[in-house]
Amino acid sequence: MERVRGVGGVFFKARDPKALAEWYREHLGIPVPQDQTYAAFESSAAGEPTVWSAFPTDTDYFGAGTSTSMVNYRVDDLDAMLAQLREAGAEVDDRVEEYDYGRFGWAVDPEGNRFELWEPKPQEDT
Repeated sequence: MERVRGVGGVFFKARDPKALAEWYREHLGIPVPQDQTYAAFESSAAGEPTVWSAFPTDTDYFGAGTSTSMVNYRVDDLDAMLAQLREAGAEVDDRVEEYDYGRFGWAVDPEGNRFELWEPKPQEDT
């Protein structure tokens, strides 16, 4: 049987794709080429999984809006990224959660899409 190996991309609708792509380039550092609406990332670091998860329809995990999906972005310094977004005027959730596998924070882009930021816990030397 053929099997999926991982997530190959994240795609979503936007009222103004170029403006939203520019916002993500400017404020999250996503490598969107000038005058484009897409970015390509190198494969994830060893030991840092890409998570796939289904949520119940009544979840509030994606925020108060009507969105049916949410993107999770890995970051090196969650606190710095949240501060950067606040300084840029983005809506940023005050809550930060910490687990054995890392820290999480949330923000909303200019079109109302809630996204999650994940700072993975450093790998321990074995």
